[in-house]
Amino acid sequence: MSKTAELQTRSLSSRQRCPQASGLECLAPLVRSAEETPDPIPTTIKGTIPPWINGSFLRNGPGKFEFGTDRYTHWFDGMAMMHRFHIREGNVTYSSRFLRSDSFVENSEKNRIVVSEFGTLAMPDPCKNIFARFLSRFQTPKPTDNANVNFVKYKGDYYVSTETKYMRRVNPQSLETKEKVDWSQYIAVNSASAHPHYDRDGSTYNMGNSYSRSGFFYNIIRVPPPEEKATMEDSADLSGANVICSIPAADPRKPSYFHSFVMSENYIVFVEQPIKIDLLKFMLYKIQGKSFSKVMTWEPQHATIFHLVNRHTGKKSEVKYYTGPMFTLHQINAFEDSEFLVMDMCCGDDGELIGEFTLENLRRNSGEEIDEFYNSLCRNLPRRYVLPLSVDEQTPADENLITLHNCKATARMTKPGEVYMTHEELHNDELLQFGGLEFPQINYHQFNGRPYRYFYSCGFGHVFSDSLLKMDVHTKELKAWRYPGLYPSEPVFVASPKATEEDDGVVLSVIITPREEKSTFLLVLDAKTFSELGRAEVPVNIPYGTHGVFNEMG
Repeated sequence: MSKTAELQTRSLSSRQRCPQASGLECLAPLVRSAEETPDPIPTTIKGTIPPWINGSFLRNGPGKFEFGTDRYTHWFDGMAMMHRFHIREGNVTYSSRFLRSDSFVENSEKNRIVVSEFGTLAMPDPCKNIFARFLSRFQTPKPTDNANVNFVKYKGDYYVSTETKYMRRVNPQSLETKEKVDWSQYIAVNSASAHPHYDRDGSTYNMGNSYSRSGFFYNIIRVPPPEEKATMEDSADLSGANVICSIPAADPRKPSYFHSFVMSENYIVFVEQPIKIDLLKFMLYKIQGKSFSKVMTWEPQHATIFHLVNRHTGKKSEVKYYTGPMFTLHQINAFEDSEFLVMDMCCGDDGELIGEFTLENLRRNSGEEIDEFYNSLCRNLPRRYVLPLSVDEQTPADENLITLHNCKATARMTKPGEVYMTHEELHNDELLQFGGLEFPQINYHQFNGRPYRYFYSCGFGHVFSDSLLKMDVHTKELKAWRYPGLYPSEPVFVASPKATEEDDGVVLSVIITPREEKSTFLLVLDAKTFSELGRAEVPVNIPYGTHGVFNEMG
């Protein structure tokens, strides 16, 4: 590609670069309430499930969208439903349970929505008198414990998590709901993300936030490894958790929304992006009868700031690293190379899409209606940013500081202590035909925070993912699994027991379809060739979900 063509391509948004869709099918069956299956049921095996896979593929996501005559507004609001595919000696069983959160229990008892969620504001009790209903508008919104985003792990225990201050400990075998855990009882944070990172020493890192009279802060949290002589008591244990660094928000009145963060072997990077949470609107939104999703705004007049923190000392770099406005939910990987920190992320140029995933939009009719919605959405593409780690008063101004071989990312010191970066596209034009990608996963156990070559993800040729992709970040070559009418979940890599190569293993994904009732299956792909090894067909309907993990101890 010529330099002129490359500059022209960069000027196009990620949405403009991907082709417009036409004739998309209705996805309404993928976002309807499901029935739980608490007792494991057998599946029908087609092909071969490698006998060395021994554990449980755990998935989470919204699974119930109404109580009585009340209906949730946003997809994120659905009650958490946990799924377990237990794999042993080539056989697979399936089970599922709704999380017995306080939100689920209270809503069930009242047979209406009594706890507000991200996009749905709970209405006052109609049985109260007018004065009591009026006063209820002024009560502080109660954070939900509807933990429908991810399975996470602290000190060897599994929890399901969302983005409030609450998690729920769960039994990964029975999917039984255990106690509610309040982060603020352990450390001074008001919420925490659902995407922690795990160190090889057994400790867990996460991002939270806090706000007080002194301002709004993004907090890096560390939960230590389990103690060798830990108590056998069956209870949550976040003892020893501490905040290793607090980062003040660039605008304390409008802090940034975040979903995850970057971690390498020695650093954590918090990405402060121009998706803003208006705290004044946040305080007033219940009075105004609006949901939390309405307090978030995309403000592209602001730059994206990368806050670099040494995760061993908790010291924040005095250098301000920044780039143009962009939106990111999920990071792929990060690693250090010489005096540089390489960060790979899924990024887009429009941060307004989060509030658009209403159930009304997701249930649009086939053809023009759903086409119009899909074509309006941001498309996320893989990007590489590189932070120069040795920036000081001797660093030359306005010249590219990135000297890594064959790297197209740039970083220039625009003035003392400030470095402006541009990214390298981690893909070729072939990816655009898949509509961009999201839900990236790697061989996490061996390569998180280290130089790597492959990642796996979902392609988004529809509102929900309609393909599975394997990307080689060295060559930017792509392998794909895609069939009309089949919609895969986030792919999870499981290494083979005697693996000697990065992609020696399998990729697991749950495949659902709106075309036929009870046609869900667990797909097992050879991670190296990306060819199908086998599938386990499940005679139940499963809604489209969010994230999952493989539990080797299952």
